Amino acid sequence: MKLTALVEGPNHVCSRYRIEAFAWAMAQRGMQLEVVPLKRRPAARVRQLLATRGADAVILQRKLLPIWQLTLLRRSARRLIYDFDDAMFQRDSYSRKGPYSRTRLARFWATVYAADTILAGNDFLKQQASRYAEPASVHRIPTCVEPNWYRPASHARVGSEARLVWIGQAATLPSLACASEHLTAAGQTLPGMPLRLICDGTLDLPPLRVMPRVWSSQTEAAELADTDIGISWLPNDSWSRGKCGLKVLQYMAAGLPVVANPVGMNGQMVLHERTGLLASTPRQWANAIRRLADDPDLRRRMGTAGRRLVEQQYSVEGWGPKLAELVHATATLDCHDRDMVLEPRMKHGLNTDRREGSVFDVKRLPSKPLS
Repeated sequence: MKLTALVEGPNHVCSRYRIEAFAWAMAQRGMQLEVVPLKRRPAARVRQLLATRGADAVILQRKLLPIWQLTLLRRSARRLIYDFDDAMFQRDSYSRKGPYSRTRLARFWATVYAADTILAGNDFLKQQASRYAEPASVHRIPTCVEPNWYRPASHARVGSEARLVWIGQAATLPSLACASEHLTAAGQTLPGMPLRLICDGTLDLPPLRVMPRVWSSQTEAAELADTDIGISWLPNDSWSRGKCGLKVLQYMAAGLPVVANPVGMNGQMVLHERTGLLASTPRQWANAIRRLADDPDLRRRMGTAGRRLVEQQYSVEGWGPKLAELVHATATLDCHDRDMVLEPRMKHGLNTDRREGSVFDVKRLPSKPLS
């Protein structure tokens, strides 16, 4: 059985953690996974979409295709699965245009409506997708990491020698900048404290000593293991509620306690006083970081508890068979079931008209996503 995954780009972080990490589980169910980065040029992308006819099922990851491309994919794919781990129906927290985008929302609606199965990275995203698709077809599959990929931190440093760490893409650096006041307070409490920044970009955050490290999939686990406290800050908005907590999972897999504000998945993954400390104000952040920096044993206990939480609730090993079962069940829908799923979608809205607004009755389009 052949499974094709259409992803946003080669070595994309979401593809690595939500698709490629589970290739072994797919293979155990007799499915051969092929990961195909989508081309930018329309003609080349059309050839990719047409080529999906040779697959038993297609996973479209994150990408919101123009309606005419989505229609072509739906007509070519025997079964279509949509996987997403961000609030794709809106712009991000830092867009000058604001979060609401009618085009994004229309494309998101069309995509989940056309898919046979939808895989959402958290409960907020599942709720959003369930507004436009049969709720029974929407499933929560959290972003996962495998703790065995990470060596636990040793926690030998004390006080201002303890190392903070932040890991992420350059596009998400603005979230760290939003926490500058909080980090300044921590730096004033612990003069000279280093912050290891594992990223393809950098940021000045005085008085902390920022130690940039170019991100690499080969070195990220070792870089994390050589630190002491993971940090995560999210703006309090719907874009952040769609985030799936990858950096927090990586911190915990590496045996690090986490200091985070209680927004979105931060509040679910960071168990206060057990796997880390939740803090909102600059003073709270400074106190939390000082407390962890001064107590290696506390860091070690919280890090151990966090790693155990990943093993129990967010591991690749634990979720692999569940994801493979969902994909296999979709790929093996019999012809009668598939006709019942596909025909209403093709007749009830998806067509080859390139004008986005003409595809659906605009009266049915909500004015904005759920907050």
